[in-house]
Amino acid sequence: MQNLGSLQDLSEIERVLKKVHSIAVVGLSPKENRPSNMVARYLIDKGYAIYPVNPGQTEILGRKCYPDLEAIPDHIDLVDIFRRSEDIPPVVEQAIKIGAEAVWMQQGIVNEEAAALAREKGLFVVMDRCIKVDHSSLNI
Repeated sequence: MQNLGSLQDLSEIERVLKKVHSIAVVGLSPKENRPSNMVARYLIDKGYAIYPVNPGQTEILGRKCYPDLEAIPDHIDLVDIFRRSEDIPPVVEQAIKIGAEAVWMQQGIVNEEAAALAREKGLFVVMDRCIKVDHSSLNI
């Protein structure tokens, strides 16, 4: 997959969102009013296979919850991250290790160092954008 430059070209985002099927949501909250939960429910409604990642939970949204990316037995195409910017590097390292094709840091989350590492390893990178907003606006 190609990497996004600073402009984060929406046509590239659209191409990625049409290609991926499985999405791990790191930091998925069991609370319905939290953005991570709302985004995951939206993605489920749009037909994506969602894998919750939250070490404090066993199940979220009727799906088994995993403590980290490496515990997921299936292939993950995209890792959607709801964690503080300073917590991103180990998540990106795991995304690389499991062979994910893309990492998406949600709105308000930026970690240039982790993004550079992901790009260096060939992952598609999005930072500081909401996957739900982009998916909805692209009418995928």
